[in-house]
Amino acid sequence: MKITAFAGSNSKASINKRLVTYVASLFKQPDTTILDLNDYQIPFYGTDLELEKGVPQEVLEFSDLIKESDFLIISLAEHNGAYAAVFKNLFDWLSRVDGTKGFHNKPIFLMAASPGGRGGASVLEIAQARLPFNDGEVIETFSLPNFTSNFNDVEGITDSELKTTLFNKIEDIKTQLKF
Repeated sequence: MKITAFAGSNSKASINKRLVTYVASLFKQPDTTILDLNDYQIPFYGTDLELEKGVPQEVLEFSDLIKESDFLIISLAEHNGAYAAVFKNLFDWLSRVDGTKGFHNKPIFLMAASPGGRGGASVLEIAQARLPFNDGEVIETFSLPNFTSNFNDVEGITDSELKTTLFNKIEDIKTQLKF
Protein backbone atom coordinates (compact mmCIF):
# COMPACT_ATOMS: atom_id res chain seq x y z
CA MET A 1 0.00 0.00 0.00
CA LYS A 2 1.57 3.28 -1.12
CA ILE A 3 0.80 6.15 1.25
CA THR A 4 1.39 9.82 0.52
CA ALA A 5 1.02 12.24 3.42
CA PHE A 6 1.34 15.99 3.74
CA ALA A 7 0.29 18.96 5.80
CA GLY A 8 -1.65 21.81 4.25
CA SER A 9 0.81 24.28 5.71
CA ASN A 10 4.07 25.98 4.77
CA SER A 11 5.16 26.70 8.33
CA LYS A 12 8.61 25.30 9.08
CA ALA A 13 7.31 24.49 12.58
CA SER A 14 3.95 23.15 11.35
CA ILE A 15 2.01 21.26 13.98
CA ASN A 16 0.03 19.68 11.16
CA LYS A 17 3.21 18.33 9.59
CA ARG A 18 4.19 16.89 12.96
CA LEU A 19 0.75 15.26 13.25
CA VAL A 20 0.68 13.89 9.70
CA THR A 21 4.20 12.47 10.07
CA TYR A 22 3.25 10.76 13.34
CA VAL A 23 0.00 9.34 11.96
CA ALA A 24 1.65 8.10 8.76
CA SER A 25 4.18 6.19 10.89
CA LEU A 26 1.34 4.37 12.69
CA PHE A 27 0.29 2.67 9.46
CA LYS A 28 3.70 0.94 9.35
CA GLN A 29 3.86 0.87 5.56
CA PRO A 30 7.34 0.87 4.03
CA ASP A 31 6.13 2.74 0.92
CA THR A 32 5.17 5.96 2.70
CA THR A 33 6.15 9.40 1.46
CA ILE A 34 5.84 12.57 3.54
CA LEU A 35 5.68 15.64 1.32
CA ASP A 36 6.50 19.18 2.41
CA LEU A 37 4.66 21.94 0.55
CA ASN A 38 7.75 24.14 1.00
CA ASP A 39 9.46 21.92 -1.58
CA TYR A 40 6.96 23.04 -4.22
CA GLN A 41 7.35 26.65 -5.28
CA ILE A 42 4.05 27.14 -7.05
CA PRO A 43 2.89 30.54 -8.33
CA PHE A 44 -0.47 31.88 -7.17
CA TYR A 45 -3.20 30.45 -9.32
CA GLY A 46 -4.88 32.72 -11.82
CA THR A 47 -6.71 32.02 -15.06
CA ASP A 48 -4.51 34.50 -16.95
CA LEU A 49 -1.36 32.76 -15.70
CA GLU A 50 -2.77 29.35 -16.58
CA LEU A 51 -3.69 30.50 -20.11
CA GLU A 52 -0.26 32.07 -20.60
CA LYS A 53 1.96 29.36 -19.11
CA GLY A 54 -0.19 26.29 -18.43
CA VAL A 55 -0.11 24.18 -15.30
CA PRO A 56 3.31 24.44 -13.58
CA GLN A 57 5.58 21.40 -13.75
CA GLU A 58 5.72 21.18 -9.94
CA VAL A 59 1.92 20.88 -9.82
CA LEU A 60 2.01 18.12 -12.43
CA GLU A 61 4.66 16.30 -10.38
CA PHE A 62 2.59 16.67 -7.19
CA SER A 63 -0.48 15.40 -9.04
CA ASP A 64 1.49 12.38 -10.29
CA LEU A 65 2.53 11.56 -6.72
CA ILE A 66 -1.12 11.59 -5.69
CA LYS A 67 -2.12 9.50 -8.71
CA GLU A 68 0.55 6.88 -7.92
CA SER A 69 -0.61 6.61 -4.30
CA ASP A 70 -3.16 4.20 -2.88
CA PHE A 71 -4.05 6.35 0.12
CA LEU A 72 -3.59 9.97 1.21
CA ILE A 73 -3.19 11.37 4.71
CA ILE A 74 -3.68 15.13 4.82
CA SER A 75 -3.59 17.36 7.89
CA LEU A 76 -4.83 20.88 7.26
CA ALA A 77 -3.77 24.05 8.99
CA GLU A 78 -6.66 26.41 9.70
CA HIS A 79 -6.15 30.09 8.92
CA ASN A 80 -9.08 32.37 9.73
CA GLY A 81 -11.47 29.42 9.72
CA ALA A 82 -10.44 28.05 6.31
CA TYR A 83 -7.54 26.51 4.35
CA ALA A 84 -4.07 27.97 4.64
CA ALA A 85 -3.25 29.92 1.45
CA VAL A 86 -0.52 27.45 0.45
CA PHE A 87 -2.98 24.55 0.45
CA LYS A 88 -5.74 26.49 -1.29
CA ASN A 89 -3.31 27.49 -4.02
CA LEU A 90 -2.14 23.90 -4.51
CA PHE A 91 -5.77 22.73 -4.49
CA ASP A 92 -6.71 25.29 -7.15
CA TRP A 93 -3.84 24.21 -9.40
CA LEU A 94 -4.50 20.48 -8.87
CA SER A 95 -8.06 21.00 -10.04
CA ARG A 96 -6.67 22.22 -13.40
CA VAL A 97 -4.62 19.07 -14.16
CA ASP A 98 -6.03 17.11 -17.12
CA GLY A 99 -7.63 13.80 -16.16
CA THR A 100 -8.57 14.71 -12.61
CA LYS A 101 -10.47 17.27 -10.61
CA GLY A 102 -7.68 17.19 -8.05
CA PHE A 103 -7.23 14.04 -5.98
CA HIS A 104 -7.50 11.16 -8.48
CA ASN A 105 -10.33 9.41 -6.59
CA LYS A 106 -7.98 8.48 -3.76
CA PRO A 107 -9.19 7.61 -0.26
CA ILE A 108 -8.19 10.32 2.20
CA PHE A 109 -7.71 10.38 5.95
CA LEU A 110 -8.37 14.06 6.59
CA MET A 111 -7.06 15.66 9.76
CA ALA A 112 -6.45 19.02 11.39
CA ALA A 113 -4.56 20.17 14.44
CA SER A 114 -4.65 23.53 16.12
CA PRO A 115 -3.37 25.19 19.26
CA GLY A 116 -6.97 26.00 20.21
CA GLY A 117 -9.83 23.95 21.55
CA ARG A 118 -11.70 23.46 18.26
CA GLY A 119 -8.85 21.54 16.63
CA GLY A 120 -9.32 22.98 13.16
CA ALA A 121 -13.01 21.99 13.10
CA SER A 122 -13.91 24.71 10.59
CA VAL A 123 -11.31 23.73 7.99
CA LEU A 124 -12.16 20.05 8.44
CA GLU A 125 -15.82 20.78 7.79
CA ILE A 126 -15.01 22.81 4.68
CA ALA A 127 -12.60 20.21 3.28
CA GLN A 128 -14.82 17.23 4.08
CA ALA A 129 -17.62 18.87 2.11
CA ARG A 130 -15.41 20.10 -0.77
CA LEU A 131 -12.90 17.32 -1.51
CA PRO A 132 -15.46 14.81 -2.86
CA PHE A 133 -16.24 17.32 -5.64
CA ASN A 134 -12.53 17.23 -6.51
CA ASP A 135 -12.01 13.47 -6.77
CA GLY A 136 -11.14 13.02 -3.10
CA GLU A 137 -12.85 10.30 -1.07
CA VAL A 138 -12.71 11.34 2.58
CA ILE A 139 -13.03 8.05 4.43
CA GLU A 140 -12.24 9.33 7.91
CA THR A 141 -11.47 12.53 9.81
CA PHE A 142 -9.58 13.36 12.98
CA SER A 143 -9.20 16.60 14.89
CA LEU A 144 -6.46 17.30 17.43
CA PRO A 145 -7.29 20.30 19.62
CA ASN A 146 -4.92 22.03 22.04
CA PHE A 147 -1.93 20.63 20.20
CA THR A 148 0.79 21.67 22.65
CA SER A 149 -1.09 20.03 25.54
CA ASN A 150 -2.03 16.87 23.65
CA PHE A 151 1.04 16.01 21.57
CA ASN A 152 4.77 15.59 21.87
CA ASP A 153 7.33 14.20 19.45
CA VAL A 154 8.30 11.28 21.69
CA GLU A 155 4.87 9.86 22.60
CA GLY A 156 2.76 11.37 19.84
CA ILE A 157 -0.74 12.03 21.15
CA THR A 158 -0.61 12.17 24.93
CA ASP A 159 -4.31 12.46 25.76
CA SER A 160 -5.54 8.88 26.23
CA GLU A 161 -9.06 9.50 24.88
CA LEU A 162 -7.78 11.24 21.74
CA LYS A 163 -5.15 8.53 21.25
CA THR A 164 -7.78 5.79 21.51
CA THR A 165 -10.01 7.65 19.04
CA LEU A 166 -7.14 7.97 16.57
CA PHE A 167 -6.06 4.33 16.91
CA ASN A 168 -9.66 3.15 16.37
CA LYS A 169 -9.93 5.28 13.23
CA ILE A 170 -6.66 3.86 11.92
CA GLU A 171 -7.88 0.31 12.51
CA ASP A 172 -11.13 1.13 10.69
CA ILE A 173 -9.17 2.54 7.75
CA LYS A 174 -6.90 -0.52 7.62
CA THR A 175 -10.00 -2.73 7.51
CA GLN A 176 -11.70 -0.62 4.82
CA LEU A 177 -8.62 -0.48 2.62
CA LYS A 178 -7.47 -4.05 3.37
CA PHE A 179 -4.01 -3.16 4.67
